[in-house]
Amino acid sequence: MTVSNTAAALFKPFEGGRLKLENRIVMAPMTRSFSPTGVPGPDVAGYYRRRAENGVGLIITEGTVINHPAAAADHGVPHFYGEEALEGWARVVREVHEAGGKIAPQIWHTGTARERKKFPDSNADPIGPSGLSLTGEQVSEPLTVEEIRGLVQAYAQAAADAKSVGFDAVEIHGAHGYLIDQFFWDFTNKRTDEYGGDLVGRTRFAVEIIEAVRAAVGPDFPIIFRFSQWKPVNYGAKLAANPEELERFLAPLSAAGVDIFHASTRRFWEPEFEGSDLNLAGWTRKLTGKPAITVGSIGLDSDFTSLFEEGKGGQYAGIDNLIERLEHGEFDLVAVGRALLTDPAWAAKIRNDRIEELQPFKREDLATLS
Repeated sequence: MTVSNTAAALFKPFEGGRLKLENRIVMAPMTRSFSPTGVPGPDVAGYYRRRAENGVGLIITEGTVINHPAAAADHGVPHFYGEEALEGWARVVREVHEAGGKIAPQIWHTGTARERKKFPDSNADPIGPSGLSLTGEQVSEPLTVEEIRGLVQAYAQAAADAKSVGFDAVEIHGAHGYLIDQFFWDFTNKRTDEYGGDLVGRTRFAVEIIEAVRAAVGPDFPIIFRFSQWKPVNYGAKLAANPEELERFLAPLSAAGVDIFHASTRRFWEPEFEGSDLNLAGWTRKLTGKPAITVGSIGLDSDFTSLFEEGKGGQYAGIDNLIERLEHGEFDLVAVGRALLTDPAWAAKIRNDRIEELQPFKREDLATLS
């Protein structure tokens, strides 16, 4: 079928960062918690397959937790370790590939976002660089260097398993106030050893993870790294206050082996720094020279914070501004979240200008795997 002239830029093939895709649409990772005991079942496989069948270029799965007893912050989040869970993910990969899609798992540790009260039968305490929660509460002891090295290897093992079960790439979750981001942020990282200090020093944990992942998967397997400035408790937080700081922050991550950066923002159209219209993905691409994924309320008239307001959802808001930025090379790939969560055929409908058929996002959609 022909591609709408309006959407043509979204459906150009992409080749970069060791990854080849049929188009520029990425399914953003979204926590769903539909994997009892951590094992993704046929319903999860079907959920991802439907997006592949409808033309999503790359699916990035919901966050999947690495092999550490305190990795998860919620029940039903899928594991990325253990024979049964990996068999479940192998099924997901087969389904997506049979439908003509490509898929990457997002590997994750939630750090001190884990709350003891949610796991009353567990002896696993939350962990973090300094044992501080995102609100500054001391919830555990600081990680030891030995523990940090064990975590690095757990990420590497997850990436190796991703490759072995047939995934097309791997994404490391370094955003949103979770473990890796807790090392990045000076509010939660008070360490005085080699894993703390200034902005560059605080990237060391992530750098070691990226290097270990690269060693585990080899030179040709694509590594995506997701990062953000904002935190769930502070939407105005900044790791980097200006482009110069952002360049200092990104340089060691890029050199460690990242192929593609996934720059997470709440609203893709907002400029990241004064004096330029570039968003965070745009600055990332400019400063690193590597492909960048943009994300944030794409195709919807409200950002995800509206989820917390009773009765709020999201109507289609048009993508003209998005297309214009993509055509101008501000970023390379476009991650779509809630719009794809609600409507598996979002990409196909956009491709064929069937805008009137798009399903509006509703808060209750979170309770199902459509």
